[in-house]
Amino acid sequence: MECKICWTPYDPASGDEFRQVLPGTPFTALPEDWHCPNCDAPKAQFIVQSDPGAPALLEQNRVDAQVSALVADFREIWHSKMRDVPLVNKALSIEAVGFRSHEGRGLGVLVSPWFMNLIQLPAAGEDWSGLIPGVKEDLEFPSGLYEFIHNRREMVGGYKACSLYPTMGDFQTQMQAVDLARAVMIELFKAENRAETDRAAEIRASRTAELAALEAAEAEKAETAARAEAMAQPTRRRLISAGLAGEDEGAAE
Repeated sequence: MECKICWTPYDPASGDEFRQVLPGTPFTALPEDWHCPNCDAPKAQFIVQSDPGAPALLEQNRVDAQVSALVADFREIWHSKMRDVPLVNKALSIEAVGFRSHEGRGLGVLVSPWFMNLIQLPAAGEDWSGLIPGVKEDLEFPSGLYEFIHNRREMVGGYKACSLYPTMGDFQTQMQAVDLARAVMIELFKAENRAETDRAAEIRASRTAELAALEAAEAEKAETAARAEAMAQPTRRRLISAGLAGEDEGAAE
């Protein structure tokens, strides 16, 4: 694409380092507020310079259709069920951020007044209608492994969600939430973040092991105490047996 004001090109292979747009990002996937890096003209002022990636455009159109259904689905939830829930952040709204095709599947962030999730959508020809809600699956990205939960909705069908923020009370504005969602889509594909991600998993695993060891020690302590109490308090059978033994001894004398 090329700016018709100053003739500055946007090359998807290069992205836009100034706006932290990753290489490989098609023009259609640029944020709506993206402007020409040279003259600040809006996206609407760009025209096609060449079209080597028409299949990519068709794929993005397919993903966009899925995303429209996803947004419509959650807007219906917001208006019908969530609007009056006390914990929602009414300064926010439903918005899809940064969705693009990754390995043939739509991937992006869904912002809502009550959560922010990383969402994966099915590839062309994939049927995810059989996904069982609540089933967990680890998916790998350059920055590490992430836990996704299977879900199904009436309009969008099956999809997978990774929780980024389970509550949204800390966000003051929609722009703040959207900016963070865009940052997530950039950091997700940075391999240098893997060490931090793996370290976090290591810490969680270590903590889980510590809790398991503590629970085992508490269980052993309780079992030892119960055994000691049983030894200290003779049972009814022991009392009877002891009495009979005393009578037998008297008779033998």
